[in-house]
Amino acid sequence: MTKPYADREIWFLTGSQGLYGEETLRQVATQSQEIAALLEDALPARVVWKPVLTDSDAIRRAALEANADDSVIGVIAWMHTFSPAKMWIAGLDALRTPLLHLHTQANVELPWDTIDFDFMNLNQAAHGDREFGYIATRLGAARKTVAGHVSNPAVVASIDVWVRACAGWAATHELKLARFGDNMRNVAVTEGDKTEAELRFGVSVNTWGVNDLVAAVEAVSDADVDALVAEYEDLYDVVPELTKGGDRHDSLRYGARQEIALRTLLESLGAKAFTTNFEDLGDLRQLPGLAVQRLMADGYGFGAEGDWKTAILVRAAKVMGAGLPGGASLMEDYTYDLTPGSERILGAHMLEICPTLTTSKPTLEIHPLGIGGKEDPVRLVFNADPGVGVVVSLADMRDRFRLTANVVDVVPPTADLPHLPVARAVWEPRPDFRTSAEAWLTAGGAHHTVLTTAVGVEAFEDFAEIARTELLVIDEATTRRGFRDQVRWNQVYFRLAQGF
Repeated sequence: MTKPYADREIWFLTGSQGLYGEETLRQVATQSQEIAALLEDALPARVVWKPVLTDSDAIRRAALEANADDSVIGVIAWMHTFSPAKMWIAGLDALRTPLLHLHTQANVELPWDTIDFDFMNLNQAAHGDREFGYIATRLGAARKTVAGHVSNPAVVASIDVWVRACAGWAATHELKLARFGDNMRNVAVTEGDKTEAELRFGVSVNTWGVNDLVAAVEAVSDADVDALVAEYEDLYDVVPELTKGGDRHDSLRYGARQEIALRTLLESLGAKAFTTNFEDLGDLRQLPGLAVQRLMADGYGFGAEGDWKTAILVRAAKVMGAGLPGGASLMEDYTYDLTPGSERILGAHMLEICPTLTTSKPTLEIHPLGIGGKEDPVRLVFNADPGVGVVVSLADMRDRFRLTANVVDVVPPTADLPHLPVARAVWEPRPDFRTSAEAWLTAGGAHHTVLTTAVGVEAFEDFAEIARTELLVIDEATTRRGFRDQVRWNQVYFRLAQGF
């Protein structure tokens, strides 16, 4: 299979002990290598088998080596026989790499006619993993637990999601985020603690002057602009006024200059996420629209109005969805259709919706923008493809960060939108509009979100577990009363978990 994380490793650790003799340990090694090989064939990152662990010191060293290797994004642990859990205390205490506890065994079916106690001694994961689960819970080790044989597609699918969450976690820990200007004036939810974000998610958030970007725009050559404009004409349906000889062709060329400048500047900074703000454009002629859309399509995180927290989420969602159908984008719940029984949300933004949300050919257009006081910006216009998605926000709750996620069904617009000059997505939130909206407001979920149709809510559950960050999920099982109570219980739990 094609591995989107071919440069990343998942270490496969097998627990046992010397009680049953060398022959048994040789069988353990052979069978654990076979399980690791099955996972290597199925997962989006490399699976690296490690020698069987039979004592505390070896386990601790394996944990420290995993922590120290930047290519290692996760560790899978399986207790093939009975691995006394006190041996795992030092290792689990030292481990800082995301952990998945795989509760499996070498065989699918029991050999009922031939089973003897030698077989029982070899295949003890049924209680060996329970011993491991106890000590992991006793130590408060963050982990995902997956039970079942690795030949079961559902088991592999759940591990695959965890690997993607690990990749997203690794991406945020390597992430440099460039803010061009500050956040929108007087807006509350786009504020946040950048120091705590670096501690919690690993991301480095810093600001560059807008005129740094202006200088980069001015440095772009005409030849590079020519080449990029030709690419636009190949990829999109460009409206006549933007084509060569059209009245607004210069605006398209300026949009191309912005894209080249942004790419060049971000690459020089080593940044894979960024923000802009329509209130803080300096000498830029346009609010970047097309440039932002195309950078997001290439995997960059983005947040509008200086919203760096959403830019982190977009980048994480891009990495987690690598190689999968669908896409991810900055999104904003903009307005509603409140027709009883068919309530829908129309999501959009001023300009910046990522074209990975559609398989159709976008239209490249230019329209006025009523805020910002700059020239009319160019942008791609399209409808997001129908399908299941998840809308996620990241908010700073003062003593912690909170992820809020709503599972949604993206649907075609009820009618054409000939006068709406932006890309958009229409969705029906689960379980229904009223429950969803009331729960989101109760959670204090942000109005800027990431909409992803590539990965589901399980990926964000795994990401939140790895990050030890609160996640509130709104889906088909949500009730207003139950959700309200969960918010209250979480308030108590997370404050107690942080200590005094």
